Amino acid sequence: MHSTSRRHFIRSAAAIAGTAFAPNILLGKEKTLKQLNVAAVGCNGKGASDISEISKGNRIAFMCDIDKGRAEAMMKKFPDARYFSDYREMFATVADQIDVVTVSTPDHMHFPVAVEAIKHGKPVMVQKPLCNTLWEARALANYAKEKNVLTVMGNQGATMEGTRILREWIESGMIGDVTEVYYWTNRPIWPQGKGLDFPAQPVPEGINWDVWQGTCATDRPYNSAIHPFKWRGFWDYGCGALGDIGCHSMNSAFWALDLKGDFVVESSKVSEFDENIAPKRATIIYQFPAKGKRKAVKVVWQDGVNEPNKDPDFVRPPGIPDDLQLNKEFGQVFVGTEGTIFVNDAYCGVTPVLYRKGVRVTPDKVEKVYPRVVGGPTQELCRAVRGEGPKPISNFVDHSGPLTEMVLAGNLSVRLGKKIDWNMKEMEARGMPEVKAMLKRVYRAGWEPKLT
Repeated sequence: MHSTSRRHFIRSAAAIAGTAFAPNILLGKEKTLKQLNVAAVGCNGKGASDISEISKGNRIAFMCDIDKGRAEAMMKKFPDARYFSDYREMFATVADQIDVVTVSTPDHMHFPVAVEAIKHGKPVMVQKPLCNTLWEARALANYAKEKNVLTVMGNQGATMEGTRILREWIESGMIGDVTEVYYWTNRPIWPQGKGLDFPAQPVPEGINWDVWQGTCATDRPYNSAIHPFKWRGFWDYGCGALGDIGCHSMNSAFWALDLKGDFVVESSKVSEFDENIAPKRATIIYQFPAKGKRKAVKVVWQDGVNEPNKDPDFVRPPGIPDDLQLNKEFGQVFVGTEGTIFVNDAYCGVTPVLYRKGVRVTPDKVEKVYPRVVGGPTQELCRAVRGEGPKPISNFVDHSGPLTEMVLAGNLSVRLGKKIDWNMKEMEARGMPEVKAMLKRVYRAGWEPKLT
């Protein structure tokens, strides 16, 4: 199929998919495209798993990674894929041959790569968090809406059956009105805290450090303790434990309880940190006002919890048995007026468990309301591109953009040490003009965003 025909198909499929299913028969036999050409930006770690997921039924046509050595495993697995070390060169060279894009880079580069994909009209999956600044999250969602491009964030819990079961249980009234939600994690499992030092090291052959730094204005030299993994603790590159796991865990409450909108957020028990690196531990409490039929909800986030079953500073959620062993990595508890739902992971990848008065009970029969998703976020996106399914739940505009903003507002509270009354519509903290300067990064010369 010629590239122009492919582009016509993608635009047609995106327009048809919308929020409702669009059977292939509506597209016409000549426009049915089963196999999509994938451009994968970021090819190791999460990038490797994203490539493996999206490769089923599709063609990995292009790979882009600043570290050629770390990309080699995927290059060997998909030897026909053409390699680039700079995503800008990739789009400039082969954009007309790309049908869908995955972005699995460090957080600070999610925005510019996704913007380039959207600018070329390409459906795109971006790993969580959508961005690591609030301005970028809002700008990216607005840009995707303006260009009418299909999108999804890679918070795989949004596609899992447990997330749908949890919402169906809550909406059935099984635990009454939800009043509190608790999340915890052992993250960070990388260096965080005050005074960490990353001295300059020679840049290894095959690493494009200039593109890795990308938009970040801080002139920080290469260090093997930053790339490929320990960048997450930097405010410049990542957004700490909250940014890493929050868009996974909090997705369940955000979707099931419709938390999009205003809230108040306050941090406490915050360990030492500095202007470069996030703290090792923090407790962050969100207060969401009543909305529609839903009562006001308190959401408690605790990170840096190494052993929730023994840690004296850990606030154990109510409504579960005292001897219930909690997952050491992460978990979630929904507390209602008539019962409690316990999920022993961050993603709702396991079936929720129901407790009433601290006793485990068999759930009442609840009707399946929400369709189940097969294959994870990338396959959900590809089905929408083909016109075989609805647009992904965690699309930038309706879901993952606002979810990421909610999560990142918690980091504002941590960094300022203050309670923040967040105005979602205006993207501002009421009565705190000093927050405005923290919403948008300072861009390196030549990397300023161009949303045209």
